[in-house]
Amino acid sequence: MTQNNKNSLNENPLKANPKAKPLDAGSDVPLMEKNEISEFAKTAIIAVLLALIIRTFLYEPFNIPSGSMLPTLLVGDYLFVSKPAYGYSKYSFPFGAADFEGRMMAEKPKRGDVAVFRLPTNPSIDYIKRIVGLPGETVQMVHGRLYINGEIVEREVVGLVQSDDNTDLIRRPVTEYIETLPGGIIHRIYEESDNEELDNTIEYTVPDGHYFVMGDNRDNSSDSRVSSLVGFVPFENFVGRAEILFFSVSEEAQIFNPLSWPGTMRFHRMFDLIGPVRPKEATP
Repeated sequence: MTQNNKNSLNENPLKANPKAKPLDAGSDVPLMEKNEISEFAKTAIIAVLLALIIRTFLYEPFNIPSGSMLPTLLVGDYLFVSKPAYGYSKYSFPFGAADFEGRMMAEKPKRGDVAVFRLPTNPSIDYIKRIVGLPGETVQMVHGRLYINGEIVEREVVGLVQSDDNTDLIRRPVTEYIETLPGGIIHRIYEESDNEELDNTIEYTVPDGHYFVMGDNRDNSSDSRVSSLVGFVPFENFVGRAEILFFSVSEEAQIFNPLSWPGTMRFHRMFDLIGPVRPKEATP
């Protein structure tokens, strides 16, 4: 037997040293447990850091709690919001970790984008609406019709519909339209009638560095038409652009009971893109 083999870790220590005491079979257990706990803690920390990095700089998940964006977004939709789409402001960072003015790597929002933003009157609350008015433009509702820069926005009747959501909000039949914003940007809207509370407004002039947003469920949306709550949205308040649905479940589902999901999941909505239809030559 070679010298290396004599010093092998597999050699019985009692043969090499008869006076040696037997190893306690349980002496290594606490050390092993400590190593396992340490490795688990490292893995958990790394996972949390990666999640924070992705959430802060790439994509943040949101869920839809109300019907203000019907028919585009349903209650129970879960979506990813792109953070790089508009660059980064202090509202891009979780837990108030950053405090600075303006935006870094700024990219201006486009008309028709479905965007998540911090509510101007209460920045702790996230809202999601569609951008319809850009800085310097005028926006007005007259008898249920949207006017931008004094020009009526065209819409085409699809027909009377009912949502598949079991909410009092939309159990009544509503009229679905295809609306074409300036630049040929197409999306769908709901209207209960053209004589609701927010169907006639003053003419708003969008200030520089601000945007006018509206819900697609026009008669059931608190948006820029409600100046006491939303009003014009400052550019720095935008969190990101809604891009893709990754999960959707109806209100009958119990979110913490996966056994209730199969019959309530909207499989046909998963991985749908959220953005409007934009022609190749569309302008902002």
